[in-house]
This record gives sequence, C-alpha cells and structure tokens, in this order.
Amino acid sequence: MSRMKHRFVEVSWRSAAKWAVALFLASGGATGLPAQGSAITVKPERQATTMQSKFYCSTKALNPTERVRHKQLTEKLAAKRKEIVETEKGYEFQFSPSDISLAELAEWVAAEGKCCPFFDFHIDVEHEGRLLCLRLTGEEGIKAFIRAEFKVDAVK
Repeated sequence: MSRMKHRFVEVSWRSAAKWAVALFLASGGATGLPAQGSAITVKPERQATTMQSKFYCSTKALNPTERVRHKQLTEKLAAKRKEIVETEKGYEFQFSPSDISLAELAEWVAAEGKCCPFFDFHIDVEHEGRLLCLRLTGEEGIKAFIRAEFKVDAVK
C-alpha cells in the first residue's frame, strides 16, 4: 500500500481540466448543495492544484457502472453532511445515520480508494451510533486538495 501512496502521475492541462470539472460535478458543486452547519477553522497554507500535485484521480479505476453509483453517493454525502471539522492532518465530515448509512459510507470509501489512492480513510461510529464520521487524511498538501475538491470553505 505504501507503494501506492508514493505513485505520482503527470497529467496534461487538458486532462487535469477534465478531471477538475468531473470532480466538481461529482462532489455536488454544480447542484449547489453546500455543507449544512459547517464549522471549521483553517490555517493558511499553500494552495494545491490537481495539475501540479501528487494528488490525482485514476481515470480507469472505476468502470462506468461504478462511476455512476459513486457519483450518486458523492452527491448524497455532499448534501447530507452535517458538519465539517478540520483535523491536524485533514478533515472530518460528520453525518447522521438517519441520512447516510454505514454501508453507504463504506461503499463510497471503497470506490474513492480505488480512484484516489492517496487518501487515508477513517470511518468512526460515535455517540452510541448517533454519529457517523468520515475522516480524510494524507500527505502534506492534502488539506488544500480536500478544500478544493470537497467544497470546504476556509474561514478567514
């Protein structure tokens, strides 16, 4: 797995632009589904871009059927997140189990891990099962990538 974390792919401007648009659409950005009750504090750090970083999406990791399902889950997660918490190494997205099931969260993580192997995923069930948490972490620069790709607003 460590080899997967250190694999880097150079992408052309056109390819990066296509994936930026695809990730924007898949994350619910085009549907105007902001996080509900987002409360985060973000420290200034340099902005990472998909074109000039080690963070990339593997275009062939999911077949067409898997991509459709992953897009549906991504849109649902974006619409149903209750809170976003900044952590030392990334962000935690919190959900109510009445809105998102543990199975849906695990399914999303399995697919996202195929196309974005640079993420470290952590799923927690807290407060006696009343809170589902998905923490995304990774190498240096991952926070800026998460902010850009998952529409996490920085607090100034």
